[in-house]
Amino acid sequence: MWCSTFEQRLEAWTALRDSVRDLDKPMALKEINSWWQRTPWRAYHLHWDDRTDWPDPWQLLSDNIYCDLARGLGILYTITVLDRDDIQDAVLVETEQGNLVQVQGGKYILNWGRDLGLNTNLQQSKHHVAQSEVKQQLY
Repeated sequence: MWCSTFEQRLEAWTALRDSVRDLDKPMALKEINSWWQRTPWRAYHLHWDDRTDWPDPWQLLSDNIYCDLARGLGILYTITVLDRDDIQDAVLVETEQGNLVQVQGGKYILNWGRDLGLNTNLQQSKHHVAQSEVKQQLY
């Protein structure tokens, strides 16, 4: 069940980050993906054309509206805030399959369902945002 208040969601997000900090990369990514897949889904909320107005991670949790793009953004924020040396190349991309987060050059695919996708050749569109860009915005 998803948390009903912002404070509960913030505590749960903090607990997620604490729980995956020392896991191996595949297990950490799987847990992050699974956590964000439990958010209440809505068909449309964020759009790539409004990227300059996207919420930061705290506003995203406060708004509590999670379309495919918002979930992907949440996943990217989570990976970025973890600041793990072994996960520094995540990219949120718009593909024909949805808004997916690729890690390690696409070896790991997040936001493509509840399970972690592996080694899938995806067709990318013109939209993408790298973890390094998000990190600059957050810090």
